[in-house]
Amino acid sequence: MEAAVRARKAGRQAVRDVAPDRLRERIHALLDESAMVPGVLALTSANAVEGASATGGAKVTGRAHDADERGGTGPVGVQERAAGVQLIYEGLRLTRALADEPPWNLDPPHTDSNIDILAADVMVARGFSLLARTEAADKAVETVQSFGRDETDGQQGRPTAPHALETDVFELAVVAGTTTFGSEPSDALLSYAGELAESLDGERPEPPEPVAEAVEQAVADAPDPRQFGPADDPRPSATDP
Repeated sequence: MEAAVRARKAGRQAVRDVAPDRLRERIHALLDESAMVPGVLALTSANAVEGASATGGAKVTGRAHDADERGGTGPVGVQERAAGVQLIYEGLRLTRALADEPPWNLDPPHTDSNIDILAADVMVARGFSLLARTEAADKAVETVQSFGRDETDGQQGRPTAPHALETDVFELAVVAGTTTFGSEPSDALLSYAGELAESLDGERPEPPEPVAEAVEQAVADAPDPRQFGPADDPRPSATDP
């Protein structure tokens, strides 16, 4: 999938300055092994909103954010947003794996485990850095906070949703993608993100269906606010009780 290749390349680019080499190589390996579902969601959401606007569909307010100052095509920020979401997911997923099967309970040395701990921290921190000045920043904070609560509940024996991390990250992905062009994710798109998360199995989930087509359909199914006046727009407003 082209979007997965683009997201992986952006993720590797985002950690190009990480040192030492062994730590950077470990992060690269994690990205290479991943299906890049969050990154793909971010990219396809952005593309779908842009495409819908061009054909008279979903409304896009203002210009594309972070206009390309380097002379390339498309807005700067789309790939970076995808990389940010993907790195946060890989870091939290690795943290979850380390918490579920603590490597320090095994015989030393723990060199690989220590590298994994550092890799998880670096990926989450770099992901935050990439999203810090975007409209997805608050959602990124909420995602990590939710992950922390779920891990605490799990360690204390309280029930947690099996795909809570994926649900939060996939919602973060569509927020990061759609807001690239000044739009907001529709209810249909958020619903699809949740359904996709619930459908995934395994430690390294593969998307069960072509994500791009489903995202485009969810964006296309959203009501066009230009069809409504202020009094009959079906979307809730910020002042609604």
